[in-house]
Amino acid sequence: QVQLVESGGGLAQPGGSLRLSCAASGFTFSNYAISWARQAPGKGLEWVSGITSDGRDTYYAHPVKGRFTISRDNAKNTVYLQMNSLNPEDTALYICAKDRSAITTMRTNDYDYWGHGTQVTVSS
Repeated sequence: QVQLVESGGGLAQPGGSLRLSCAASGFTFSNYAISWARQAPGKGLEWVSGITSDGRDTYYAHPVKGRFTISRDNAKNTVYLQMNSLNPEDTALYICAKDRSAITTMRTNDYDYWGHGTQVTVSS
């Protein structure tokens, strides 16, 4: 069965960095785009970033552009989200999701499988 398992979350200070991982199994990883979304306390689900199946194209939501970098290693069935210059507004549960095709739609309603998420808290 399809599984997506996130890791790497934790507590970071403002201005700090974290690197999230999303380990996938149960499907042909290299055929599908993968995206990250986040849900902050009391707020709705927000799309954060996406990467095409071959890793050549990446996309970012405006609040994280220039600070976050998404990448993937198809040999390891893993997607990464490097988060730099973190601020308290980045505090959220970060969840990775499998797109339905090789190209990410940047729409959370279009994803067919989700992980359980990893918590990121940015606080001094």
